Amino acid sequence: MNGLGTVFVFLCLLLSGCDLIKMKGTHAEGDAGRTPVARANDFYLYKDELAGITAPGTPPADSAKLVEAYINTWIRKQLLIQEASTKIDINEAQVERKILDYKYSIIAYEYQTYYVKQHLDTIVAPGEIATYYKDNIDNFILKQNIVQGVFIKVPKNAPRTGKIKELIYSEKDKDKRELKSYCLSFSSAYHISDSTWVVFDDLVKNSPLAEIPNKIQFLKSNPYYETSDETFLYFLKVGQYRISDNVSPLEFVKDDIQNIILNKRKVELAKQLEDEVFKEGQDHNEFEIFN
Repeated sequence: MNGLGTVFVFLCLLLSGCDLIKMKGTHAEGDAGRTPVARANDFYLYKDELAGITAPGTPPADSAKLVEAYINTWIRKQLLIQEASTKIDINEAQVERKILDYKYSIIAYEYQTYYVKQHLDTIVAPGEIATYYKDNIDNFILKQNIVQGVFIKVPKNAPRTGKIKELIYSEKDKDKRELKSYCLSFSSAYHISDSTWVVFDDLVKNSPLAEIPNKIQFLKSNPYYETSDETFLYFLKVGQYRISDNVSPLEFVKDDIQNIILNKRKVELAKQLEDEVFKEGQDHNEFEIFN
């Protein structure tokens, strides 16, 4: 079921609880022709009230599960509300206002989401990212050590392991292709994009390097490092590193900044829609406030 369908079901569940507070749902004479599907003390849920819970085309088995879940939730809500009505004073008008506010919020959110999807400019220029980074530099302090480097994990019985270091340091295109082909064929884990910033702990997880007690000192002292355990050989080359509590390089956070900018645009579009609808209603005398 899509997101809107899920929201609809949730709203039905919420409104069913409101029906009890308004003292609806009791089995009255006018309900004689209706088929009850559940009862909670003197309150009934009828078959016709289940309409719309499942979307058209929903497989029968899934529909049955949704209906069963709805009924069980309805019973729990009715019993809880009945208990509440005997223990506390319920301000029915206040509850009704909250439910209506929530209902209207859902409808408004769905329309704003549709509007934003239709109008959002998803292209974020590199200059805009760089400006945001510069203007908010204090928000981009590293919480972990990051590196640009190469990490390769291969079984001890892999062929030509003695050539791996040579291939790692080579700048020749054919050697880079050979290293990638070798990793695809024999490596258990590898990262050979040495221009990409990655979290050091993520890079060396499931290796003896993950257990190094002082990683900062290790990074400062070891531009290249080899180690092994009972089963694997590990090769690490660190081109650049940045230590936690320092400013993150722009390249490491540019995707985060792009998402921040896009989210700001979404908020602005939602506000723009609200202002446009209000202005249009004002211009056409579609509302008024009575004193």
